[in-house]
Amino acid sequence: MRDDRIREPMRVAVLHDHLRFIGGGERVALTLASAFDADLYVTDLDPSLPARAGMRAVRVHEIARVPVRPPLRQDRQARAFMAATIPDHDVYVFSGNWSVFAAPRLRPNLWYCHTPVRVFYDLHESFLATLPPVGRFVAQRWIRRSRPKYEQAVRSVQKVVANSRNVATRIERFLSRSADVVYPPVDVSSYRFDHVGDAWLAVSRLSHEKRVDLLVETFRRLPGEKLLIVGGPQLGVSVERFLRSLNPPANVEFLGEIPEPRLRELYGTCRGLVATSRDEDFGLAPVEAMASGKVVIAVDDGGYRESVVDGETGWLVPPTSEALAGAIARATPDHVTRMRDACERRAQSFDSAVFVARMRALIEAAAQDS
Repeated sequence: MRDDRIREPMRVAVLHDHLRFIGGGERVALTLASAFDADLYVTDLDPSLPARAGMRAVRVHEIARVPVRPPLRQDRQARAFMAATIPDHDVYVFSGNWSVFAAPRLRPNLWYCHTPVRVFYDLHESFLATLPPVGRFVAQRWIRRSRPKYEQAVRSVQKVVANSRNVATRIERFLSRSADVVYPPVDVSSYRFDHVGDAWLAVSRLSHEKRVDLLVETFRRLPGEKLLIVGGPQLGVSVERFLRSLNPPANVEFLGEIPEPRLRELYGTCRGLVATSRDEDFGLAPVEAMASGKVVIAVDDGGYRESVVDGETGWLVPPTSEALAGAIARATPDHVTRMRDACERRAQSFDSAVFVARMRALIEAAAQDS
């Protein structure tokens, strides 16, 4: 792992919703804490995660344990950040959604926003449609009660940074705030091309907005192709029930959460990545795949439009199983091999060093504006 630490006396605190598993938001929080020699404050700490992410030296402090099941989990996270005793720092950086509840009392501050809470806004109706009647009633009441509190906390944020242009647009639309854009980091040097293999790869949390059903239906049309899906369930989701509802064919294999070295190995040996999330915030998996010299076949919406160069590092297609299956069928080993160099060059634009340099300027400005 590259040493990006900024050797300056500025004392930085990073607050992130949780450190229970490693996802894109958790990587951002750990990278910021490592780069700025910062204290990281979270709920639900798994102490092994910093070392597993290659950032063993990060100082992580658990401020609370919270329930697993929503919406009690989100309520307790918000309450924990509102009340947590955090020592004085020169600047406070919030990552995630519930850490912003500390904004009214911790200043100067900056929020690295992965997205406004989507069930409050653009995924409100689609989320409610997945719930049984009683669950829908409870969720509607919780959203009506919680959204104004969330928006009030956001008003205390002094500087907003979005992880993509797509998210910056949501922030302006739903929260009436402007945001700088800094793409999340990928340690490009840790990924390697091995060979163009036979299996396709998908890296996705098992939740409704990731459109795992679309992945499954696409490969049901392609019995001669193989798909490996890496990722665990959203908190509160039963894996067994989720998989039963999909009824996946034999050529689709769910691997669950796997160690980072194994994931990098799969990137290096797969045919390419298939990405189907609904209006993805940004999406680190396409960049990780391109850093491994692999093409990306993604639905043509959201953050994928900001990372994948259509026709050069992969293909952007309509969100249908027919369109995805057609692109996969055309992506022969020879074709994707010829795109390797373009993929690796594109990934360099999102390297960790680029992220750290941009965030350094913004965090220093936030501290000086206090």
